[in-house]
Amino acid sequence: MSRLNGAKSVNFSSKRLLATAIAASLVFAACGGDDDADTTEPAADATEPAADDTEPAADDTEPMSDETAPPAGDLSGSVVVSGSSTVEPISIAVADAFADLNSGVAVSVTGPGTGDGFAQFCAGETDVSDASRPITAEEVESCDGAGIEFIELKVAVDGLSVITSAENTELECLSFVDLWALLGPDSTGIDNWADASAIADEAAATATDLGAVHTPYPDAALTVTAPGEESGTFDSFVEIVIEEVGGALGVEDATVRPDYTASPNDNVIIEGIAANPTSLGWVGFAFVEENLDTVKPLQVDGGGGCVEPTPETIASAEFPIARDLFIYVNSAKLAENPALEAYIDFYVNEGISTLVGTGDGQVPYVPLNAEAMAETQTVWEAKELGTRDGGG
Repeated sequence: MSRLNGAKSVNFSSKRLLATAIAASLVFAACGGDDDADTTEPAADATEPAADDTEPAADDTEPMSDETAPPAGDLSGSVVVSGSSTVEPISIAVADAFADLNSGVAVSVTGPGTGDGFAQFCAGETDVSDASRPITAEEVESCDGAGIEFIELKVAVDGLSVITSAENTELECLSFVDLWALLGPDSTGIDNWADASAIADEAAATATDLGAVHTPYPDAALTVTAPGEESGTFDSFVEIVIEEVGGALGVEDATVRPDYTASPNDNVIIEGIAANPTSLGWVGFAFVEENLDTVKPLQVDGGGGCVEPTPETIASAEFPIARDLFIYVNSAKLAENPALEAYIDFYVNEGISTLVGTGDGQVPYVPLNAEAMAETQTVWEAKELGTRDGGG
């Protein structure tokens, strides 16, 4: 299954890629223990030696960085991936494609959140940690204390979409200052949009370069549904938006208001936003793109005018709430697990170049540009250990 221990399942509202990916992930978790299913296929494999033999040159010329690794079709074992629910769809899609070549490898992918994922990773419980933000200094210290070294690989770019219900016709754009007034610490207890207008006007007098405010806000119920503290999406929003405004206002350690409906499940967030006509929240770009019939992404003004989140504006950094997405690989487990090495090699050299994008069947994040892709592949080829001291 795509989730373990009762965690949420990711389905992008059962549309496009993830409907297939989730079904495939059921196979990943089961295939390690389904010996009967595995043993019914060797004959089929044996009947196709010519096909296999016609391709060894391709396999041998792309040994996925380790010429001593077993041929793809002979691999067996398991790979455990956990962490960001934002990166999870990419890892599932890669696992799906990888399983077509390696039916003997069971890949499980879960998405409890970036923070929870790093806790598992630094405890040695997982092979790979998906992350929608860079590892922090505290998390590096935790890994160091457990003797865990890692390889950091950038895999895609995401834009955090600020969203409301598709039924909401009152709003088209919010600035960083608006978001501070509605979602920042000063908004605690406010349950009507209009009541936040004074906060925005006061903040705008000081934070003059973080976008024009759109007050007065409508006289309507304000219902907030968004990621919780365990999520890298939460961390990224706080760092990019709330801390930016807080810094301009002289507020230290600013974070979002505590009185909102928080969930680590992006689909629950989408459902909460869709259910309330005057709702407000934020989530990763891909989940919004798959649910445009029920939620509405707002333009965001970070000081350069209102910008709609699109693959083009996110890739160019014109959209002000963009972030890199990562996977972290346990280097010791990599050395002892050929299945893990093959999975990551496929991830880096084939997966993200073909499965990330806005085409049919792709995970709708923004692909790495040529320079970033080359950097990721170089880091992987060198098995370069991460030395990040935290924060970004």
